Amino acid sequence: ITVPLALISVLLALVVLGSSPARSLDCDLRLSHSSPETFTLLSQMERASILSCLKDRTDFSFPQILVDGNQLEETQVTAVVHEVLQQIFNLFSKDESFVTWNETLLDKFLVGLYQQLHGLETCWREEKNMEHLPLGNENSRLAVKRYFQTISFYLKEKEYSRCAWEVVRVEIRRCLFLVNKVTERFRR
Repeated sequence: ITVPLALISVLLALVVLGSSPARSLDCDLRLSHSSPETFTLLSQMERASILSCLKDRTDFSFPQILVDGNQLEETQVTAVVHEVLQQIFNLFSKDESFVTWNETLLDKFLVGLYQQLHGLETCWREEKNMEHLPLGNENSRLAVKRYFQTISFYLKEKEYSRCAWEVVRVEIRRCLFLVNKVTERFRR
């Protein structure tokens, strides 16, 4: 079994990050938004002009609950943002992704996502211990899972082409922007 060098780098970084002491979080969602560095790295990963890939564009039907974030409570936002970041991490960790992107940028992007996920998991555990999760929480997370399932099906249908990945990269930038907008409401 051959394992891409980038995957090994990411896994080593995750082990190092996972073994470092967790910092205290006050659960105000400061770590939950897409950090500027993560967004910048995703922008730098562009490998094909989106203009040359217009024929491959599609509507992935972004979850409406995130577009109108006013429907969400803070505990729901934490859970939904965690789900979004986890799905993005899973998407860009696929073997097919390592062929498409610059390995250094991809590694940094995945490590940044992992750090945000780790911070959110700590925050989410504290919130779950302190209060009952709202009923709509699971529906919101399922909507996010369906959205990313649509993206995965699209990539498979397009045979993980360079243009398909470029369309997805642009969509994920939009996704991170909208998630950041939803979390703005809860930042102190």
